[in-house]
Amino acid sequence: MIKIYNTLSRKKEDFIPLEAGKVKMYVCGPTVYNYIHIGNARSVVAFDMIRKYLEYRGFEVNYISNFTDVDDKIIRGAKAAGLDIKDFSDGFIEAFFDDVTSLGVKKASQHPRVVDFMDSIILFVETLIEKEFAYEVNGDVYFRVRKFPDYGKLANKNISELEEGASGRLDNESFKEDPLDFALWKSVKNDEPSWDSPWGPGRPGWHIECSVMATEILGDTIDIHGGGQDLEFPHHTNEIAQSESKTGKTFANYWMHNGFVTAADGEKMSKSLGNFKTVHEMLEVANPQVLRFFLATTHYRKPLPFSDDNVRDAENNLQKIKNAYENLIFDLSNGKDADNEIQVDEFRGRFIQEMDDDFNIANGLTVFYDFIKFINSGGSSLASKKLFDEINGIIGLDFEGNSSKKTDDEYIEAKIEERQTARKNRDFALADAIRNELAEQGIILEDTPDGVRWKRG
Repeated sequence: MIKIYNTLSRKKEDFIPLEAGKVKMYVCGPTVYNYIHIGNARSVVAFDMIRKYLEYRGFEVNYISNFTDVDDKIIRGAKAAGLDIKDFSDGFIEAFFDDVTSLGVKKASQHPRVVDFMDSIILFVETLIEKEFAYEVNGDVYFRVRKFPDYGKLANKNISELEEGASGRLDNESFKEDPLDFALWKSVKNDEPSWDSPWGPGRPGWHIECSVMATEILGDTIDIHGGGQDLEFPHHTNEIAQSESKTGKTFANYWMHNGFVTAADGEKMSKSLGNFKTVHEMLEVANPQVLRFFLATTHYRKPLPFSDDNVRDAENNLQKIKNAYENLIFDLSNGKDADNEIQVDEFRGRFIQEMDDDFNIANGLTVFYDFIKFINSGGSSLASKKLFDEINGIIGLDFEGNSSKKTDDEYIEAKIEERQTARKNRDFALADAIRNELAEQGIILEDTPDGVRWKRG
């Protein structure tokens, strides 16, 4: 039985889908005004791995992840670029697919866009007004927060805390009934893009879009709703309020949130803080398999410290896995096929046990590394390859398709060149560290008068 940590209840719960064998899953996607940064990619990769594990366990997953393509930043960016918002967003959506495909991410079942759901958004807001959960003022429509019971429960906030944080806001927005109320529809400003509505031309607020797309595609109640930890409040909190007010039903049974990617100083990486790295830039210099491995192999709820050293550690661990896989393939090509299905099934069971516990990939990797030692000590077999491929598929690695022996050789040659540079600079500690690092991966260096030779041990 898979257990999922539910942000709403703050405990692990048995995963029981609405329909046996099927999962309805919605994960908030990017606002497409720039290339995705490493924090965005962490969320994409984390939920991609969760999806792949659910599929591995036999579930049919209807996986929806949206694009926000109407937003203040998009409008400003499009205006500065001399483009309409669709053409501006299209460019970054194309770049998103290029980037995440390089990271081994499987396309969602659907990638809905806000502009394609305007009629549904307007109908949704009209229903909330009819039920008196929303009201219109001067072409803007707001949600009545106090009318929804337990508002803020997802983020573990109560109304009194929120009142304190919102104190004084009515000075600037005196037309709102309450400073806590949030926008469902915004009246048009200046020459920005707009859509006709019963309240005049305007565009939707941020929170309404995901409620509409999720319920329109997956139904009033879904199994899993996911996204970054920063979305707990206000975005997901407001999604719950407006969705459940409209339908009278539970919006999502399980809420999942991934931890932040943090910079060297421990601060969250984000576009607003200006301390982010875009994946587009990183992929110009980094091996996408290394970046995927780095992003995928920390438990999704934990913070992920980003540093050159941590990426290098991921690179080294990945190289060990590659070497073990190559040795396995070599053994099989030479007719070696040990009779070890029972032992392999034991490793499979241990891996599943760890992953069933809230997708604990960190513990799952411990089992994987034990399995690799087993293979390296004579456990090469078709059964071993099958399990190796299963685990690679969940982590998102593809040694046969994307990581040829040539790539491995290029990695080794680059390391040797790095070592030679260190020796020229008389940094013998670094040179020794590189030699030891390669030795741990089964690569033996031999210094000769003609240069450095290497071989796999």
